[in-house]
This record gives sequence, C-alpha cells and structure tokens, in this order.
Amino acid sequence: MSYIKVCALDDVPADGAIAVEVDDTPVAIARSGDDVYAVNDICSHAEVSLSEGEVYDGTIECWLHGSCFDLRSGKPTNPPATQPVATYKVKVEGGDVYVSLAAGD
Repeated sequence: MSYIKVCALDDVPADGAIAVEVDDTPVAIARSGDDVYAVNDICSHAEVSLSEGEVYDGTIECWLHGSCFDLRSGKPTNPPATQPVATYKVKVEGGDVYVSLAAGD
C-alpha cells in the first residue's frame, strides 16, 4: 500500500480539519484529540466540503445541513445524510501526514 505525503501535522488544527487533494480526490484531514483521520471531503448528502465543518467527539459535521460523520467509519451519525463517506488510511511520521487512498477499515 502506498502512502502519499499530504501536509505537515502542524497544518491540521487541533479538533479541526483541512482540505487536501490526493490524485484528484478531495480529502479532509481531521484531528480529533490526539488522532488524525482522512475522509472524503465531499458530504454524501449535499456535495459540500466537510473540511469546512466542525470536528468534535470523533465526528466531522457538514456545515450546510448539520449531518455528522464518524471519522473512523465514515458513517453518518444523524440525518439528513444517509450514505457514508469514504475513509482512508493515515499515518504520521516525522511531523508529516501521509494518506493511502486504499479504502480504510
């Protein structure tokens, strides 16, 4: 599995997210507590950028309609979204964040 460097860990705000692009795929890199996650940056309900929403309690909230997605599974935790977003494998090495576009577990 190949990982691609997407940003420095310091670029990702504590309990927040940033948008990156990996091979033309929009990805939200999110920090929740000490953990770093990568999910598809496009909300499955409204096709807006999830990285512009709030991150809390292991979820990322779509700013437009308020759907939250579990950062571990990509599954929505409340309506109106009913479809999950893709999750991606992440590793942090030497202060940098790396993502693999192979689907996460």
